[in-house]
Amino acid sequence: MKTEQELIKEITDLTFKIEKNYPELYALLQEDPSTIPSMEHPEINPTVLQDYLNTLKEHIEHHKSK
Repeated sequence: MKTEQELIKEITDLTFKIEKNYPELYALLQEDPSTIPSMEHPEINPTVLQDYLNTLKEHIEHHKSK
């Protein structure tokens, strides 16, 4: 499994890619309930970060298939 630092870098890079290449999708990311943890103080660990990264990738694939 990747480290937290590696995952954070990958999330950051992917977020910048979304902002640049899919601005209409980027605008929705902040409002999308699937990207917001349901707990008040979620524990951040590699599993949570990997899940978030996977969600971002799924959003791109879904957006591209429209």
